[in-house]
Amino acid sequence: MSERVSSICRFCHAQCAIHVDLENGRPVRVDGVKDHPIYHGYACAKGRELPRFHDAPDRLLQPQRRGSDGRYQTIDSATAMDDIAAQLRAIRERHGERAISLYIGTHGYNNLASTQLALAFMEALGSKMVFTSVTIDQPGKAVSQALHGTWLAGASNAWEADSWLVTGANPIVSMLGPVNPAWTFKQSQARGMKLIVIDPRRTELARRADLHLQARPGQDPVILAGLLHVILDEGLHDAAFMARYTRGLAALQAAVSAYTPEFVAARAGLRPEDVVMAARLYAGGRRGVATVGTGPNMSGHGNLTEYLSKVLMSVCGHWLQAGDPVPNPGVFVNPMPALAQAIDPMPAWGFGERLRVRGLTDTAAGLPTAALADEILLPGDGQVRALIVLGGNPMMAWPDQLKTREAMDALDLLVCVEPVMSATARLAHYVIPPKLTFEMAGCSVLQEFLGVIQGWGYPQPYGQWADPLVSPPPGSDVIEDWELFYGLGQRLGLALSVKPVSHLDPAVQAREATPLDMRHPPTSEALWEMLLKGSPIPLSEVRTYPDGHVFDRGESQVADGDPAHTGRLDVGNPVMLEELVALQTVDPDAAHGDYAFRLVSRRLADVLNSAWHSNEKLMRRWKYNPAFMHPDDMAALGVRAGEVVEISSSRASIRGVVEPAEDVRQGVISMTHCFGDLPEDEHDVLTQGSNTGRLTPVDRDYDPYTGIPRMSTIPVNVRAVVSAPLAEDRAAG
Repeated sequence: MSERVSSICRFCHAQCAIHVDLENGRPVRVDGVKDHPIYHGYACAKGRELPRFHDAPDRLLQPQRRGSDGRYQTIDSATAMDDIAAQLRAIRERHGERAISLYIGTHGYNNLASTQLALAFMEALGSKMVFTSVTIDQPGKAVSQALHGTWLAGASNAWEADSWLVTGANPIVSMLGPVNPAWTFKQSQARGMKLIVIDPRRTELARRADLHLQARPGQDPVILAGLLHVILDEGLHDAAFMARYTRGLAALQAAVSAYTPEFVAARAGLRPEDVVMAARLYAGGRRGVATVGTGPNMSGHGNLTEYLSKVLMSVCGHWLQAGDPVPNPGVFVNPMPALAQAIDPMPAWGFGERLRVRGLTDTAAGLPTAALADEILLPGDGQVRALIVLGGNPMMAWPDQLKTREAMDALDLLVCVEPVMSATARLAHYVIPPKLTFEMAGCSVLQEFLGVIQGWGYPQPYGQWADPLVSPPPGSDVIEDWELFYGLGQRLGLALSVKPVSHLDPAVQAREATPLDMRHPPTSEALWEMLLKGSPIPLSEVRTYPDGHVFDRGESQVADGDPAHTGRLDVGNPVMLEELVALQTVDPDAAHGDYAFRLVSRRLADVLNSAWHSNEKLMRRWKYNPAFMHPDDMAALGVRAGEVVEISSSRASIRGVVEPAEDVRQGVISMTHCFGDLPEDEHDVLTQGSNTGRLTPVDRDYDPYTGIPRMSTIPVNVRAVVSAPLAEDRAAG
């Protein structure tokens, strides 16, 4: 028997609408939904491989417990939760709640039900030691918004924007941007939108740009300051908007005064006329968007880069203003009031839990994850002794892989919720296998959340629900991720409450939280009802549209703000401008003159971080982590395509397989993160790749607030090691 059913891909945050072909109750094929009003038929290679993940030979189907001899034995999930709860109780009684920590990785957010239950568990436990991938990914987004303030009406999307400035991002591959970015940018440019890209690589997006500034890596804040200089100097700013809604203009003008096109061009390796053209293109329209990617956040001065990006939007008055249409009044999430009004800046750091290392505290982006390894290793009161990992792989994702390995070994208890024996799972005391996409319910709320970030999310009030399509394999013992935290809460006598994600205000979330019955677990559907309590469109109505639906919310426009309101967007934050002024005289690369190259992060189209590298179809092109270099740099080093090189930083060395790439700027090596294996198991660079996190120390060259170290634009040297068989095969054939 075969049938075609509707669902949502949850491999990543894009949450694409898909059709799934089932045969005898098993998924066999995935396609995008043709003529879909939002996704327009798109489904990426990873999403189309979802059926293979369900029956992958390396998938875990029973919980694993590591014995004293290091070997794993199969146990049932109830026994696993009994054991884990008993050990957590003992650790809490002996060392206090702070000794228990949680890390939520990228995949943890793809099922918000699990994330919310994990947070509820930690809150009930009394531990504030919650860490996420945000502070090793793009912490500058939240920090900069706290420093700059919030515009209630939000920003335009790609369908209304006249200009779009993208700094160090490639949404066509990462999907971090508008829905179906390639299609959306194509349509938007066809109607006249101007696209400006700043990137040391000529990425898929950069090749589509009206202007590509292929700058030296790490110079992003210098370039953005140069754009601000031109805009203010030529009177291209929105003086009326700034006078009414911002503060700090005089300080900003003074800080960017030295960032002339000539200065910026010399520092960043550009032409002065291109700096001027970029400023004019961006400021020339009524509405515009400026976004920043992962690379600049990881390259040093990430907070400043994100802050200047928001300042550009405010200087040009590019936020939605009174009378503009509201693109998405919300389906699952109640958006902020559509008012032409600013919310004052808020504290960006220096509050909440204080860590024991490097003077770090909680931040607007969360606790600094780069400090967690040291929190585990540092003896004394408050030492972290237990770690639960949800949807993440610290051994591949965290900076300073060598220290991370030492920390994982030092834990009294390491629990991983993982569908395979990942590098981190192989060090865990317990591995809990979860259900996969088609075995559980879900909805498109995560993509709607991304609308809070300017230019992202749905351009219309769209929502979709997905029922479970198949049962787990016969004889398996897999659970939904959230069931682990509910089960541990039961065993520890905790009272868990579910805060609704349908509200953005933490006070409303706390007020509307639903206490769980700790004797009888909820169904997944009931849990989602709690999570979406008070949503603009009831979940029951969304569920009547299997392929998703654009809901009629009526015409909605941005309203005038309260004339008496005194909130202002701050374009002259003293901490950020002090950092900017310092950059005038100190080139970020000046202290790294002994290193000839800069290693920058990138994404590969068929890979999402460290997930499912065992899939042969997705890995058919790159079974390893290519070290992409400009052909002229390869010739200077005397290396050929497919040869192995040693890449050395101040922290460590890794090996990479060189591949020529004319789209990479000279002096740059481009590799993806989250590849490789445990340091002692990474033997064959041709089949496993190398982990770039090994090159990054966490206690040098780090942001003083979020703790993120330099994870991209890493100063490195490169030397040829051996002529690899891969190079010989290519030479022969």
